[in-house]
Amino acid sequence: MRLGVLDVGSNTVHLLVVDAHPGACPLPAYSHKAELRLAQLLDADGAIGPGGLDRVVRVIRDALRAAEDKGVEELLPFATSAVRDARNAGEVLERVRRETGVELQVLTGPEEARLTFLAARRWFGWSAGKLLVIDIGGGSLEIAFGMDEEPDAAVSLPLGAGRLTGTRLPGDPPAPDDVRALRRHVRTEIARTVGEFSRLGPPDHVVATSKTFKQLARIAGAARSAEGPYVPRELKRQSLEGWVSRLSAMTTAERAELPGVSEARAGQLVAGALVAEAAMDLFRVESVEVCPWALREGVILRRLDHMGPA
Repeated sequence: MRLGVLDVGSNTVHLLVVDAHPGACPLPAYSHKAELRLAQLLDADGAIGPGGLDRVVRVIRDALRAAEDKGVEELLPFATSAVRDARNAGEVLERVRRETGVELQVLTGPEEARLTFLAARRWFGWSAGKLLVIDIGGGSLEIAFGMDEEPDAAVSLPLGAGRLTGTRLPGDPPAPDDVRALRRHVRTEIARTVGEFSRLGPPDHVVATSKTFKQLARIAGAARSAEGPYVPRELKRQSLEGWVSRLSAMTTAERAELPGVSEARAGQLVAGALVAEAAMDLFRVESVEVCPWALREGVILRRLDHMGPA
C-alpha cells in the first residue's frame, strides 16, 4: 500500500510518501516539505499566534493535496514538540481538524524517542547490539538506549536547535557571552539524564539522527546525500569540537555556504552543534554514525507492525 506520513514538526511540515507492506523495507516514493519554524513562532505567552495558525493550516492543506495527487491510501498525521508545548495546543489541533479534516496525533517526547529508536534499530539490525540513539530536532532533543526494539531508557529535553536559537541566540553571529551561556545551559540539562543511561552499561553502537547531525557530519567531511543512504556517515567528537567555535563566529549567510548546510537551517546550526557536542561529551561518545531513518520511518514501521503479516 502507499502510506503517507505527515509530520508537523518544529521546523517543517513534511509529507513522506512510501510504498510499503508488512515485512518489507518501506520505499520512499515522494517527499513534500514546507518550512514553518513553529518553534520560533511562539509568542511571549508560549502560544502559536493567529499568523502562525494560518500558516499551519495552509501548509497542511498543501500537503493533503500532494498526498492525494500521489495516491496515498492512508495518512499518518502527527505533531511534535512545537505543537505539544504550545500553550494553545488544543486550539491549534481543533482548528486543523475543523479546516482540513486532519486529526493530528501529538506525540509525547518519550514516544518520539522510542519511535526514532525503533527506526534506528531496524536500520542497523540486531548485530548493532546495545544502541544509544541521539536525535536533535527543532524543538527537542531525544535520547534512547537499549538492546531490543523498545528502548530501556528514553528521554526528551527541550533542547531543540530551533527553540534554543529563537530564545537564546538572538545575534547574527551570536554574541560570545550568549554562546557560553547556552553551552552551560545545554550541558546542565543533559547531565541530569546521564545517570539514567550509565546504569545500563556502555553502548555497542552510537547512532545520531536528524538534519542537524547530517549537516554537521557533512561539513566535517562525510559523504554527500547524493551518494545515497547506504554510504556510512560518521561524525567524530574531535572534529565537531573544532567546528563549534568556527560556526559560532560565522553569520547565517556564511554558514549557508558550507557543504550540506541549507539556507533554512543555517541560522540554528550553532545551537545544534552545541547540543551535539554536549551530548557526545557527557555520554563519552567519540563518534556517532548517522542513521538515514528517524521519527517518520519509526511511525511507518510501527503502523506496518500493527497491520500484521502480508
